Amino acid sequence: MKLVFIGADHEVTGSCHYLEAAGKHILVDYGMEQGANVFENAPLPVEEAGIDYVFLTHAHVDHSGLLPLLYARGFRGRVYATDATADLCSIMLRDCAHIQMMEAEWKNRKAKRGAAVENTEPLYKMEDAEGVIKRLVPCRYGREVEVCEGIRIRFTDIGHLLGSASIEVWLTEDGRTKKLVFSGDIGNKNQPLLRDPMTTAQADYVIMESTYGDRIHSLEKPDYVRELASVLKETFDRGGNVVIPSFAVGRTQEMLYFLRKIKVDRLVEGHEDFPVYVDSPLAVEATGIFQDNRWECFDEEAMELVREGINPISFAGLKLAITSEESKEINFMEKPKVIMSASGMCEAGRIRHHLKHNLWRPECTVLFVGYQAVGTLGRSLVEGAEEVKLFGETIRVRAQIKQLAGLSGHADKNGLIDWLSGFEEKPKKVFVVHGEDRVCDSFVECLKVEYGQRACAPYSGTEFDLLTGRFLYETEPVPVKKKAKTPSGVYARLLAAAQRLLALVQKSDGMANKDMAKFADQINSVCDKWQS
Repeated sequence: MKLVFIGADHEVTGSCHYLEAAGKHILVDYGMEQGANVFENAPLPVEEAGIDYVFLTHAHVDHSGLLPLLYARGFRGRVYATDATADLCSIMLRDCAHIQMMEAEWKNRKAKRGAAVENTEPLYKMEDAEGVIKRLVPCRYGREVEVCEGIRIRFTDIGHLLGSASIEVWLTEDGRTKKLVFSGDIGNKNQPLLRDPMTTAQADYVIMESTYGDRIHSLEKPDYVRELASVLKETFDRGGNVVIPSFAVGRTQEMLYFLRKIKVDRLVEGHEDFPVYVDSPLAVEATGIFQDNRWECFDEEAMELVREGINPISFAGLKLAITSEESKEINFMEKPKVIMSASGMCEAGRIRHHLKHNLWRPECTVLFVGYQAVGTLGRSLVEGAEEVKLFGETIRVRAQIKQLAGLSGHADKNGLIDWLSGFEEKPKKVFVVHGEDRVCDSFVECLKVEYGQRACAPYSGTEFDLLTGRFLYETEPVPVKKKAKTPSGVYARLLAAAQRLLALVQKSDGMANKDMAKFADQINSVCDKWQS
């Protein structure tokens, strides 16, 4: 029975942990890395086709974005997630696949105009996203689920994103049971729309995030509505647009909640009828999913509006851009407006087109409303870049660059400690993950010195024996190096198929002899055909 650390160890994105227990191979999250990566991630301990289950904390891409790749390489197990997470993944993973395919197509078109280079293949395709979506098993908050003999799980609302959860995992082997709790991303308190994070009473081992483990949000609750209204008025008075790079799922819906209040209370004097454009098909679909899951996930303030028959994330003047033509038209409309578009860190999507049209205009404002990872375009702008490159063109940054301070879906240091303090007894070990290198170390030191917790921050590749409570293998950080060339295209599909076949063979022990013989004959027949 062991735990292996794979991704988001001394880094903020690419969350992934591996469990081996009761003869099963399990991943907790399988996320995509975003922005600059400092350290190499260890490979999965088994081939993708050998993974039996994935337990998913929430739908954000840095936790779910590599699930289609897992499928493409042979995974055919089940993915357990909350109802809302399953709904969101059904659109987000398709969107990820679309972006992968579009970027590969763009690179190939660009290559044709220059020197001949090898054809670029997308990381995964739409059929891979659709394949893993069919493996999703929706679960309700608070209900124990028996995954198989020796493995049980339960999802608890953690208040970070619609459907987000901490996951309790009970593992039983040789009559001994150990309980792990994976925090997922712990939500900030007093957020619009979503409930506060819930705590868990007991655990042997806790694996918790530390994104904001070195900072405290404002002690006074910010008045986001007034602050946002002020930015809108100043910009509209100059005749400019307010461009908001916003995560399509979560942050966009929170901003719509604030904008509805601003509209209803007519807080932008002289511009009360300002239009708001949501330019993201994904955000539009996600907003519908928020509505569908409102009874299980919304907080009491939002539910008061729902019970009055009011949609808390819709209002007059809200315009939804779905097609690329509708997106392009937005920047040719002269009236000052709000443009919300993804991605939130400006790394892909339609927001980059809006930045190209508005960054050079001193009358405009680019308003950041979420975390900007190191190495992203968003982080560069927040840190004062004077010019940036978009679509091969250098753009001067003349627009006002602002942040809505304190608006975060992540708990701050105090919130993280409050969640950990919810355990009735101190866990045997607290593993700190999902934070920048120095943040992980400083948060561990805080937990050890100030709260007496047995805490550590392992690097990728570290292995821990859950029965003995000892490390089997502790790694040192490995700086990122140039990635080795990996198989792509049809050959990659062939390798994935071979891995899946091998996984089936390895699981055939116990099958009836005649069935195993028939299976062996079929494999040999295929080999004979291609070797002849």
